[in-house]
Amino acid sequence: MKMMHDRNIIERKFKPGDMVLLYNLRLRLFPGKLKSRWSGPFRVVKIHLTGAVDIAASNDSRTFRVNGQSLKHYVGMEEAKKVSVTHLIKPPKLSIL
Repeated sequence: MKMMHDRNIIERKFKPGDMVLLYNLRLRLFPGKLKSRWSGPFRVVKIHLTGAVDIAASNDSRTFRVNGQSLKHYVGMEEAKKVSVTHLIKPPKLSIL
């Protein structure tokens, strides 16, 4: 059982520049069924020996320190999505005599 359990554990090693998601523990007031507890993505700035990680938002220069256990790697899209728009026309009516 221990081998099966250990095989499913994902090792979380972060390095500066990685994109991560932050787990929100304080989502108690209006949790909502479908509201995600993960916020982000954030950029890793510095890693401390104690397990703390300094992260910064991508559009902000301020950093803040969080516990490294409340982070997970962000596996999102790097480039912006390309959206194509299709305009529909109203079909012509058939005249029935």
